[in-house]
Amino acid sequence: MKDIPTSILIIGLVVLLVLSAWFSATETALMSINRYRLRHLAKHGHRNAARAQRLLEKPDRLIGLILLGNNFVNIAASFLTTIITQRLWGDAGLAAAAGALTLVILIFSEVTPKTIAALRPERLAFPAAFLYEPLLKVVYYPLVWPISIIANQLLRLLGVSPHARSQQTLSSEELRTVVNEAGALIPQKHQTMLTNILDLEKVTVDDIMIPRQEITGINLDAQWDDIRDQIISSQRTRLPVFHGNIGQTVGFLHMRNALKLFFMDQFTRDSLQSIIRDPYFIPEGTPLNKQLLNFQAEKRRIGLVVDEYGEIRGLITLEDILEEIVGEFTTDPVSHAEDYFQEADGSYLINGATTLRELKRSLGWILPTTGPKTVNGMIMEYLEDIPEAGTSFRINDFVIEIVQIKDNTVKVARIKPQTVEQPAPADI
Repeated sequence: MKDIPTSILIIGLVVLLVLSAWFSATETALMSINRYRLRHLAKHGHRNAARAQRLLEKPDRLIGLILLGNNFVNIAASFLTTIITQRLWGDAGLAAAAGALTLVILIFSEVTPKTIAALRPERLAFPAAFLYEPLLKVVYYPLVWPISIIANQLLRLLGVSPHARSQQTLSSEELRTVVNEAGALIPQKHQTMLTNILDLEKVTVDDIMIPRQEITGINLDAQWDDIRDQIISSQRTRLPVFHGNIGQTVGFLHMRNALKLFFMDQFTRDSLQSIIRDPYFIPEGTPLNKQLLNFQAEKRRIGLVVDEYGEIRGLITLEDILEEIVGEFTTDPVSHAEDYFQEADGSYLINGATTLRELKRSLGWILPTTGPKTVNGMIMEYLEDIPEAGTSFRINDFVIEIVQIKDNTVKVARIKPQTVEQPAPADI
């Protein structure tokens, strides 16, 4: 060292500090890189991404290599600093040099490069993988392997398996956050669809089914002319078929098959019954994501929701589930006209059988959805009684007036969001 010029030692010190910054930055880059994107790039032929993925499969070896190199250059930098300081200022400057070196390493070889690496991990991780993979093969057994053996034994003493792979999995809530924070990478409409898919596991068939009293079907006990007129004028694609009432359902009828018989002049009771498909029953409480798969497995598009006693509670179709994902995609002249109608004063006349989810989705209203599923159920639960027509009260920020009661249920209610100009009635 005595024969080496001080200028060369200073250049060597700078090189060591740069190497220290490189090791620090690449460690952070490789450990913080998005593993899902890494798999995607590796799967599509990105060679450096594949190298990085192979390195990260055994993180103990990679970390051992990086820390070995980082500590080596830091110790070497400290050694050169001591020699340079003694030449320039003698032993009196050693303390100041040690403090200055610590500050330089901290700022220029640790904090700054690691911050850059955390913000731009791919720019450093891929070149690092290109260098580290062959380097690891060369120095693994003579240098890294002994360190890994000792470290792994220590991990076992602490109850940690050194060979257990880190499973980076996302929960549905975490995935929802990822989708919502995608910004311009995913169009807003697609973000909504993706989050709606995630919400399917939280929603059951009870939330979106057509209630029993609202089900339209074909009564085989009715007059034949009435049955024929109902089929010809029906705006539904499929209808349940029953004897007397919906509780005696015998199956489902596809209008296309019925009209085919009609135009072939073969429309009789016997021919009609021959094209009725067996009924399909769905247990109440079935999540929509599971029911979507059940429809696919059974090759069905419509089913009847039954409770634990086998009583029919409602009807649900495949289109109902799909609309939970993509929103309204059909123009049904019957649907919303029966659900709600807006009046001139801004209030809505709403069918009591309308689901609260439908009002939330179509009108953006925030109504309680943890209990009853329909407007009628919400009102009954809130009042704990069967109200009379003309009763007025408030739930949250909505003024509600009972318009029509029939068969002990609320058939029509008038609902208006509360405004400052029109104070709401006192809570009942």
